[in-house]
Amino acid sequence: MGREPSIHDNDCRGDDLNLHNLSPMTVSNKSSDSGIYGAVFNLTTTVIGAGIMALPATMKVLGLVAGVVLILLMGILSEISVELLIRFSVQCKATSYGEVVEQALGSPARILSEICIILNNAGVLVVYLIIMGDVMSGSPRHAGVLIQWFGNGFWENRRLVILIVLIVFLAPLCALDKIDSLSVTSAVSVVLAVLFVIVAFAVAFIMLVEGKTDPPRLIPDFSSKQAILDLLVVIPIMSNAYVCHFNIQPIYNELEGRSPQKMNKVGRLTTVICVLIYWSTAIAGYLLFNKNTEADVLTNFDKPLGIRFDVALSYIVRVGYIFHLVLVFPVIHFSLRQTVDALAFKGAKPLSVSKTRCLGLTCVLLMLIYMASTMIPSIWTAFKFTGATTAVSLGFTFPALIALRLGSGSPGLTSRERLFAWVMLILAIMVSIVGVLSNIYSMQD
Repeated sequence: MGREPSIHDNDCRGDDLNLHNLSPMTVSNKSSDSGIYGAVFNLTTTVIGAGIMALPATMKVLGLVAGVVLILLMGILSEISVELLIRFSVQCKATSYGEVVEQALGSPARILSEICIILNNAGVLVVYLIIMGDVMSGSPRHAGVLIQWFGNGFWENRRLVILIVLIVFLAPLCALDKIDSLSVTSAVSVVLAVLFVIVAFAVAFIMLVEGKTDPPRLIPDFSSKQAILDLLVVIPIMSNAYVCHFNIQPIYNELEGRSPQKMNKVGRLTTVICVLIYWSTAIAGYLLFNKNTEADVLTNFDKPLGIRFDVALSYIVRVGYIFHLVLVFPVIHFSLRQTVDALAFKGAKPLSVSKTRCLGLTCVLLMLIYMASTMIPSIWTAFKFTGATTAVSLGFTFPALIALRLGSGSPGLTSRERLFAWVMLILAIMVSIVGVLSNIYSMQD
């Protein structure tokens, strides 16, 4: 790769993984560490955020069969990339995503990876605020919950409502300086996501039995230029669905009795949970609204569903998911703040020690995210660009390059692992090229 040898290279390519043999007490403070279920909740919360709301729209484009298969394949590939990242992070004794990238590919690559994390996480948080505004205050085509409850008032001003939520609910959670402190809120957020899935699936099943919804399309539509363009745009959005790699090291660092095997178990449990939730959400949302499915399916729930208790159920779905996003927001913000700090204050003492710097960064980041949320029109706009660039880089490009680079020593990659790494790298390059070009073309139209 044309990189000067690093003093850490022997750590990354040695013939043993020394951390495997260390006692948990030598690598971890048990009094402050997170258990395996806390880690699963934090990682699941990182994965299941606003992206779940775009999945029914992707199912509308792909059709049920292709959509179900693609959700599973992306989950499997993402889990493989996570396990490779864990393996080489431990082998290099890296404590952050940027550190393992630097060990494998050099300092410029680390800076690039940290910029990708910043852009990806900031984009995701902007999407969260857009959804909160859409659901609470409404949009040009959809009524907001607050307007339906209380009529006209100051809550019609979505910017003001988002600002109030940011200050009252989000800022106190984002000010926490350890990700383990968020494990309880993460558990609640997962429960709320499951509640959304159960209600949506139950309503979809009732409507399907009663014949109140059209039969779904099973395969992609290739009948028009716009349909093909939509198909090309939707692949990067799907690649965004499982990106959690930027939180792997922070969660691993606080895992009780940590080891690669234990973290792999966390990753596999998370993948199973996420695939099941994604399948249920995508299928239920598409069955409910079919060709009228919006980019943010939550906005579809502002209209009567035509079944008993549909008004109450629609409020449960929308309000419950707003609370879910409020609890997910600080988990994504945590790694965003850590990455900005590592890039801007390299070599400084940890944020957990410098309370002033921690609070200052939190305030600046929240202000910038809020400003961006007032300028971006929809979550589809944000997702299709981050999915084609930063998300696919963090989820597939960098992990594949790390594995291929550091796996050339001993112990190296198996032939199957090397094949998976090349598949991920080629897939990432194709998704990026196709996604960027199709996004540019769709903007010109």
